[in-house]
Amino acid sequence: MTERIVTVPNKLGIHARPAAMIVRAAVEFDCEIWVESPADKVNAKSIMGVMTLAASGGTAITVSAEGTDETEAVEAIIKVVRSGFGEEMI
Repeated sequence: MTERIVTVPNKLGIHARPAAMIVRAAVEFDCEIWVESPADKVNAKSIMGVMTLAASGGTAITVSAEGTDETEAVEAIIKVVRSGFGEEMI
């Protein structure tokens, strides 16, 4: 299992569009991928799951994966989050 922590850098946090960006990145991989906030742990390939995290700007989230391409998957999700989703940063 590969696991990394990243802070949500955009002011609005993970709402519908950022959630869609995370899911688009996640579905490219065969492994199981999860995103965890202090409130919940969800499947990164589920748009509804990722949206329910309610991770606001500044929240530390954990991205973990298990499977053949787990390292690449975690790095891809981390890259998407660190991009700030193309929004205003904190």
